[in-house]
Amino acid sequence: MYLHLGQNTVVTTGEIVGFFDMDNTTVSKTTRDFLSAAERSGKVKYVSYDLPKSFVVTADKSVYVSPLSVPTLTGRTEKIQSF
Repeated sequence: MYLHLGQNTVVTTGEIVGFFDMDNTTVSKTTRDFLSAAERSGKVKYVSYDLPKSFVVTADKSVYVSPLSVPTLTGRTEKIQSF
């Protein structure tokens, strides 16, 4: 199944490693270093240029920066799993 992350971006649910809240996780230097390294390697994809609320990491270490909140993404995933 696919998960819509906003705008015209979807990812396969089986590839998702996790959803992370932008405000809570970027406090950690380790997370900031991870995001910086992903940006340098071209793995960061901006779903929208609206205010980012979360980022999604996939198995291939791609990072999708999304304007959707973690509860919204989690809710969409739960709806997919109930089918």
